[in-house]
Amino acid sequence: MRLVIQIIAAAVLLQACVMVGPPVVIRPPPPPGPDLASCHAVGLDGLIGRPVSLLPKHGAWSSLRVIRPGQMITMDYAPTRLNVRVDRARIILSMTCG
Repeated sequence: MRLVIQIIAAAVLLQACVMVGPPVVIRPPPPPGPDLASCHAVGLDGLIGRPVSLLPKHGAWSSLRVIRPGQMITMDYAPTRLNVRVDRARIILSMTCG
């Protein structure tokens, strides 16, 4: 009987060692460069790291959205829209279509 109690006590103590938390999700790395074909902005990725003022005001894209730090944006997807993320100094960080 004493052995049964010891086994139960050990099982209870081991249960406290189980890690509880959200599962770890491993995502694939992002593609090596921006895919700017759907918004007809191929070749503009050379402007990353440069001021947004160097970006042409008009292009083959249907619309241009400059996204500043902390700015809320809609989650709608427009494949021909060019999204340009900038930092506080208005330097281009990234460009995506959508």
